[in-house]
Amino acid sequence: MRYSALALIRGALTGQRHWTPAWRDPEPKPAYDTLIVGGGGHGLATAYYLAKEHGITNVAVLEKSHIGSGNVGRNTTIIRSNYLLPANTHFYEKSLQLWEGLEQDINFNAMVSQRGVLNLYHSDAQRDAYARRGNAMRLAGVDAELLDAAAVRAMVPGLDMENARFPVKGGLLQRRGGTVRHDAVAWGYARAADRRGVDILQNCEVTGIDVVQGRVVGVQTTRGPIRARRIGLAAAGNSSRVAAMAGLRLPIESHVLQAFVSEGIKPALDTVVTFGAGHFYISQSDKGGLVFGGDIDGYNSYAQRGNLPVVEEVMECAVALFPAFSRLRYLRQWGGIMDMSMDGSPIIGTTPIEGLFLNCGWCYGGFKATPASGWCFAHTIATGAPHPLNAAFTLDRFRTGAVLDEKGAGATPNLH
Repeated sequence: MRYSALALIRGALTGQRHWTPAWRDPEPKPAYDTLIVGGGGHGLATAYYLAKEHGITNVAVLEKSHIGSGNVGRNTTIIRSNYLLPANTHFYEKSLQLWEGLEQDINFNAMVSQRGVLNLYHSDAQRDAYARRGNAMRLAGVDAELLDAAAVRAMVPGLDMENARFPVKGGLLQRRGGTVRHDAVAWGYARAADRRGVDILQNCEVTGIDVVQGRVVGVQTTRGPIRARRIGLAAAGNSSRVAAMAGLRLPIESHVLQAFVSEGIKPALDTVVTFGAGHFYISQSDKGGLVFGGDIDGYNSYAQRGNLPVVEEVMECAVALFPAFSRLRYLRQWGGIMDMSMDGSPIIGTTPIEGLFLNCGWCYGGFKATPASGWCFAHTIATGAPHPLNAAFTLDRFRTGAVLDEKGAGATPNLH
């Protein structure tokens, strides 16, 4: 059914008995045209855009657990397109444009809030670097503003502007950035894909990928074998394990990224703020809790939990920026399994195996990329070739040397 004000009124008059499940729970069919492995935001978005943009509806999304149990429900909800390198700038700007029309497109309240993203700088050299990035953004048609200390103080009055070690000298602001409710993204894309005929198969873990003479022919799952001539892998932190079933070794590592929520307080922060002297980002949810995070845990892991040193580091950054927040109680924590590529940029494209497509290596940028990732991956699967927006995100760039080192950190995924 379609959600609308009239549907709400009807529910009020009929005792709320007319609502139907958001999506079906079908049994797997023996075969599909296309299989998407991974029922997170990227996998669901891919299935939706395959059906909407390319008319491919005989599609199944295979999720080993329940929808929303992976990284799509384990992040800090930030969206932005404030990148430096052209390939990343244009790709993430496409994503931000899709975010801006997403709720109308999928008929679901994803709580898209363009409250702005403010990157603080703390030195003259950092100001120059931010000016360079802002100019690159504006040349690409992306909004960017360089603020001085007075403008930052007026925008975020709770900041410790005169911190002895990290005085705030200004910031780079993208007003169109902001936050989106992560769970709603999963539910909205799942519902929208289902309405177009896509089968969403929960508790259906892939245990093997069948390859015959260099071409995929199907998968083995905990709910039986399923045949398909096209398979897209969108398994986030588990991408290495899934790709290994087809004999591929990927240039990524899996690390835990923790996120935190404080107790709810009255409105105190109406934008997203990032620390320029450390890896830390913070915003306030509509419920009043502060949502924040920092660096990945340095060791490889598939556990959806983290360790205490990172907790301590993140709390230190929070208090360095906002001393008043030291009085708050930290309410809960979660961890997502990040697929860290060797250059900090994603992989979306074909593989050496015919009919097998890859979407992984998202590092910290996975959630904000969800719409564009699904849109580009759907194009790649449907046509057999990448779209210009993801043409640079090839798997073989690590062999040819055409890497996209956005942060300039080199081949050290623990630093991205």
